[in-house]
Amino acid sequence: MTQHIPPSHLEVEPRSEALQILVERGFVHQCTDMAGLDRRLGQGPVTLYAGFDATAASLHVGHLVPLMAMRWLQKLGHWPIIVLGGGTSLIGDPSFKSEGRPLLDQMQVDRNVAGIFRTVSRLFDLSPEAGGRIINNAEWLTEFRFLEFLRQYGQHFTVNRMISFDAVKSRLDANAPMTVLEFCYMMLQAVDFLELSKRSDCELQIGGSDQWGNIVNGVELGRKVDGRSLMGLTVPLLTTASGQKMGKTAAGAVWLDPDRVSPFAFWQFWRNTADVDVARFLKLFTELPMGEIARLTELEGAELNEAKKILATHVTAIVHGPEEARHALEQGDALFSGQAETAEPTYIMPLDMLAEDLGLLELLVAVDFAMSNGDARRLVEAGGVRLNARVVDDPRRRISSGDLGAKDRLTLAAGKRRKALVAFG
Repeated sequence: MTQHIPPSHLEVEPRSEALQILVERGFVHQCTDMAGLDRRLGQGPVTLYAGFDATAASLHVGHLVPLMAMRWLQKLGHWPIIVLGGGTSLIGDPSFKSEGRPLLDQMQVDRNVAGIFRTVSRLFDLSPEAGGRIINNAEWLTEFRFLEFLRQYGQHFTVNRMISFDAVKSRLDANAPMTVLEFCYMMLQAVDFLELSKRSDCELQIGGSDQWGNIVNGVELGRKVDGRSLMGLTVPLLTTASGQKMGKTAAGAVWLDPDRVSPFAFWQFWRNTADVDVARFLKLFTELPMGEIARLTELEGAELNEAKKILATHVTAIVHGPEEARHALEQGDALFSGQAETAEPTYIMPLDMLAEDLGLLELLVAVDFAMSNGDARRLVEAGGVRLNARVVDDPRRRISSGDLGAKDRLTLAAGKRRKALVAFG
């Protein structure tokens, strides 16, 4: 029997070191069997997995919550499997979506899987002795024939049960259509869990709180098919202090792929964390000891900026490596101290772009300060853009060689917190 036990309702403190850390740092939202998971984590290595559909060529910072939970478990001797949805991405998860996702073709899915693989492989120890693996669920899902799949698994799912989950119910309550294709998605994810339990003795699935229904289906399928004892754990879906979904900014998603969001722009995102979010983000997104986190979050005023820099540098080191993190910190220190002439450029662009009549709006998009020219226009018209430390409020402004200073550079700022040093060459 599954149960919803928020961490605030725990009657007994966890005994296993792994669950103690997950609870203390804020990773636990729901669990199908909290006592059973605590007991099992204390008995020896547990194989666990989290799945990520390949709807884009990169994950974003919102995905870091389950990834960081898995990193902690690997550090404590457990064995993580990262499942890339090469099969499920051909359908698309309808969970809490107001309408169906656009269908991706096989070539797009394959490209996206390759992009996510590059990112995720940097976050885990994939050596055989560490037990970390990355698997594509196309390995088994694409092998099923339709009638075989229905006969083998369809009997274990009831429509009554499937429509009771919030992810489906919210769509139906809004009278928004849900296709049979989308409706079957939860069956596929449940089969993922069952296949992993058979192939790799996987016992635990981790996912965002929006995946609760899909996870419960997998737990129940394992029990119904051959009496397997599987468990599910969800992590919270985070919003910032402003109420914005974690990983979204005015310029779009904060991707983990350095080709989409530069390591410096990534560092700057975390450096601009709201004061009230610093403690929570240090617990979730760094591996600093809790005592050090407590010390940092007691800082006030301007001193709290040091805690934000430590947060930014530690997260960037985990995602992009220590060298990129050090470089981003040095760039940030130079830019925000007004010493841009000593900093390395945060963006390098071809010099011939100036000859092609480069507009200010296009430049704002290129440095990730805006998602589109329309967003950039609104930013400029609101007086929030500074070019070489001077406010520019004309969206028709063009960039010319006369804007370049020493070493063919210019500085660009959006508000007080976002700065870029752009070099042309």
